Amino acid sequence: MAPRSQLKRMEIANPNAAGIDVGSASHFVAVPPDRDDEPVREFRSFTEDLEHLADWLVSCGIDTVAMESTGVYWITLFELLESRGLNVFLVNARHVKNVSGRKSDVLDCQWLQQLMSYGLLSGAFRPKDEICALRSVMRQRAMLLSYQSRHVQHMQKALALMNVQLANVISDVVGETGQKILRAIIAGERDPLKLADLKNGRIEASKEEIAKSLQGNWREEHLFALTQAVELFDAYSKALQRCDVQLESMLKALSRSEAEPGPSKRRVGKAKNAPKFDARTYLFRICGVDLTAIDGIDITTALKVVAEIGPDLSRFRNAKHFASWLGLSPGTKISGGKRLSGATKATLIALLKL
Repeated sequence: MAPRSQLKRMEIANPNAAGIDVGSASHFVAVPPDRDDEPVREFRSFTEDLEHLADWLVSCGIDTVAMESTGVYWITLFELLESRGLNVFLVNARHVKNVSGRKSDVLDCQWLQQLMSYGLLSGAFRPKDEICALRSVMRQRAMLLSYQSRHVQHMQKALALMNVQLANVISDVVGETGQKILRAIIAGERDPLKLADLKNGRIEASKEEIAKSLQGNWREEHLFALTQAVELFDAYSKALQRCDVQLESMLKALSRSEAEPGPSKRRVGKAKNAPKFDARTYLFRICGVDLTAIDGIDITTALKVVAEIGPDLSRFRNAKHFASWLGLSPGTKISGGKRLSGATKATLIALLKL
């Protein structure tokens, strides 16, 4: 073992670092002790207070900031500090473990400041601002789809309670045939044969079979629930249409050229809930390559990837690093020479639902 005198002390890597513990109502901020008589301060989360926070950091000569938060309260402060020219790191709470007895908001921000000053923290990946905006709209769209799907379940429940077995003879009650029949029921039509006449020619079930499935008890309360479910489904459909318009506008602004992708070398399926515009062309213009040429990647998945990450992958050292960030690399939880777990971490892969 080397003599104590020969052991190297940890060197300061970021002398102008600050630490921020982010909360919903207020933020605790710590700067190096020699920068201010009060090196730890609390700022409320109001916009005016955030401006004062940024001014104070600049006046203290801070150029690097580490912040920890598990909610969404960090986003506004992160964007504000970046606009002031500060290098901001959002650190993973799991990577910042306090020693025993050091648990309070004040001590947390001081601990972040110390770790950041020694260069022991790394920031989470965050794409450029225009990609963040695209990501927000894509996540909004995904949320609308999930809400809309719940009302499809409400339609199916109302039909089941009336013993209308339509779902057993057609594959999708929100398809063309299903919607025509449901809306006719809501409009007052009860004749099973007339309702069965609305079927599309591609439906395999016969007219007689569909008519048989449409014999129900037509209870008023269940018809009311069905009507509201269809109305809410339509409301979300309109919101999704507006989302698609916004997405197309943003993708057009991100396009780097007017190039057109060549014909696809394989049949690319289009998901049922895919955007109702030519997303493949926009993605080709943004990335310079046709992502749908990759086996297993359809237009919807490619759009999700670009919206979450953007076309610039230079932040990742190599393909293995990128795969690890995606959560595709097996875990390496080993103790005593034994592999305890190889489970992957829940990250972007869960969002993409690949």
